[in-house]
Amino acid sequence: MPIEIRVPTLPESVTDATVLAWHKKEGDPVQRDENLLDLETDKVVLEVPAPADGILTEIRAREGAVVEADDLLAIVELGKPAVKKASREERTGEKRAERKPAASEPIPEKLAEAPVLTPAVRRLIKELDLDPHQIKGTGKDGRILKSDVMAWLDAHPPKQDPDAQSVATTVRKQTTTTASAPLEQRVPMSRLRARIAERLVEAQQTAAILTTFNEVNLQAVTELRTRYRERFEQQHGVRLGFMSFFVKASVEALKRFPILNASVDGHDIIYHGYYDIGIAVGSPRGLVVPILRGADRLSFAEIEKTIRQFGQKAKEGTLTYEELSGGTFTISNGGVYGSMLSTPILNPPQSGILGMHKIQERPVAENGQVVIRPMMYLALSYDHRIVDGKDAVQFLVTIKELLEDPSRLLLDL
Repeated sequence: MPIEIRVPTLPESVTDATVLAWHKKEGDPVQRDENLLDLETDKVVLEVPAPADGILTEIRAREGAVVEADDLLAIVELGKPAVKKASREERTGEKRAERKPAASEPIPEKLAEAPVLTPAVRRLIKELDLDPHQIKGTGKDGRILKSDVMAWLDAHPPKQDPDAQSVATTVRKQTTTTASAPLEQRVPMSRLRARIAERLVEAQQTAAILTTFNEVNLQAVTELRTRYRERFEQQHGVRLGFMSFFVKASVEALKRFPILNASVDGHDIIYHGYYDIGIAVGSPRGLVVPILRGADRLSFAEIEKTIRQFGQKAKEGTLTYEELSGGTFTISNGGVYGSMLSTPILNPPQSGILGMHKIQERPVAENGQVVIRPMMYLALSYDHRIVDGKDAVQFLVTIKELLEDPSRLLLDL
């Protein structure tokens, strides 16, 4: 009996998706819950599993096709696969000589359990025609990450003609040139990259973005982290980083200046009575901003654990749409990439975004003396349509004061 495979219900506000990759071809047997294809939306990649055992008899939406909810993707004939007809060798009793692998050739682990792959890694391995059994995964439960594939490629450079290495070269994002003329390649934007571009242009065109700057002395926070680092990690199982201090300071500043936690809706201002903080995280597919929900109710350890989980999920491409939706304020840390100073762009419809930068020891004046302190430049971009310069400056000064005397965060001062 044939059964139709249709596009599942898409997340709220997502109108369509792109068929990213088929993992089966027509005529292939499929098993219940086996992933048939990946659908790429603006934020996440969705897997479409097989509803039952059977044969994939027809594919209706090819790779690259744009589909909407409930569109027909394929048809599967239910039931166990037909028994394969015996070959000539099997009928006549002849046995084909088996090729023994060379001593230097790895023996394929065909009988081994298939490693766990994210959609992005699965697509990459398919493009490069690699055997995932040969790649050691460093992710959770042995999951293979994109960095593992890159490390394997670096350790096993292909021996074929350089022209055959174009896919691997593209993945590494290297520019290949010849003696005669440079090569160039045109590739379409991913759905995520296109959405990022759309939202950044939207922010520039619809909001009156202005940025104010300050600097913060992180000596007190550094000493606090050094003093309690080992005990904190032993008790909570997570490293005490700087982000939890910045999240706590931002939440307190938002309470004092609620206009920075508000958003514009037409001619109305919506004041949010909750604190869902977006944490900008880099991923192989581009920048994503998972949401730290109810940040005002989270402890330092809970903040650190959640942010660590966000980073791992972003690396593996497993963030859900719910984890990427909403948010009332955003924190972006360009310092992890070495940025000294930048002007972050708003994440619409939010009215504020805090930019963190690289911590660098610099000479500063304290009590008439020149001392060396770990300093960081801070940037606050805000929507000047609803946020006055005075509020923006005082908001950033509040964060500075709370971080320079972190005991205020504990005493609510």
